[in-house]
Amino acid sequence: MSDEEYAHAKRELLKKSPIPVLWLFGKTGSGKSTIIRYLTGVDAVEIGNGYQPQTKYSSRYSFPTESEPILEFLDTRGLSEADYNPDEDIASFGEEAHLLIVTVRVMDHSLPEVLIALKKIRKSSPTRPVLLVLTNLHEAYPGEQHPEIDPFEEVSSPLPDGIPENLHRSLELQYKRFDGLFDHAVPIDITPLYEGFEQPFFGGDRLKRAIIKLLPAAYRQHLIQMDEVLDPLADLVRRQTMPTILGTSSLAATAGAVPLPWVDIPVVMGLQTHLIYKLAKIHGHPIDGKTIAKISGALGGRVAVRMALREALKFIPWVGMAANAAAAFAMTYATGMAWNWYFTEIDKGHVPQENELKQVFEKQLLKAADLWKSTRNENQL
Repeated sequence: MSDEEYAHAKRELLKKSPIPVLWLFGKTGSGKSTIIRYLTGVDAVEIGNGYQPQTKYSSRYSFPTESEPILEFLDTRGLSEADYNPDEDIASFGEEAHLLIVTVRVMDHSLPEVLIALKKIRKSSPTRPVLLVLTNLHEAYPGEQHPEIDPFEEVSSPLPDGIPENLHRSLELQYKRFDGLFDHAVPIDITPLYEGFEQPFFGGDRLKRAIIKLLPAAYRQHLIQMDEVLDPLADLVRRQTMPTILGTSSLAATAGAVPLPWVDIPVVMGLQTHLIYKLAKIHGHPIDGKTIAKISGALGGRVAVRMALREALKFIPWVGMAANAAAAFAMTYATGMAWNWYFTEIDKGHVPQENELKQVFEKQLLKAADLWKSTRNENQL
């Protein structure tokens, strides 16, 4: 499949799949990034690196990748600044967003800038649903755990009986303050594990259900069936990456067939670097030399690579030029497969750990050795 055919097929798939756009609106520290991290499972650092500026105060985050999104998040910042004006955001993506998610710390009662801007946004598109998410509930009952049984679960009132008095009073004030500006409210408390809460994702499921409920039907169905959208896109990527990896590995084998240790041949190293950039382009991920060095280091470095190759390829009966070619093929193939796996995992929202990368790399070294041996045997028949 050529680059042009791949790009066309991907565009056609995405045309058939409506992409939900969630607009997160709230003060800095109110929980916008926490919600994105919870919904996608992506590390906070990776989310931050994926933001693309849209306006003076707003950015876009595409999940899982900018080139193949199944969810779009618009994150408005700067609400605490005196000169924030929502007009630019309304003009840029006011019609594009399918759901406005307003995040407010439950104990924060200094919200004039949020209310003024929200009124303008609500007026600009009165039919777009607004979800009010009250966050950081534990600030109303410091030093205590969340209720063992979620009092907000399956209740018609957002003010159930049995919640701490401070929380009840603060929630009541927030609902009055935002009266007429939201369609549904969800109190949640999503905190890092190290903060010691027995329920670190308190209210998380209710948040997901509320988002699905409020989205228009087509986008709601898309969100429910995300795997069915990702699978055909992933298949397209596989059809594009495998010929690239095999072709580059064969070129490396040819370059390695010289009477010098192959790992010191610049052209082989250059082919491997070119392969990484090619795979990054196919997956739609930006890549730079610093990232390549970091991941390559995770794969063990050149000294460890030499040792691994001796072990993985010790059964190959050839010596001299043939052994150098086999090693060049195996190392390039394993490098390509490890990077391809890395990009695929990032697409899924999982940031691979160093030990995972090493395991994939070593497994692919052995597979490459078998592949080289079987291919050479077939050619000799």
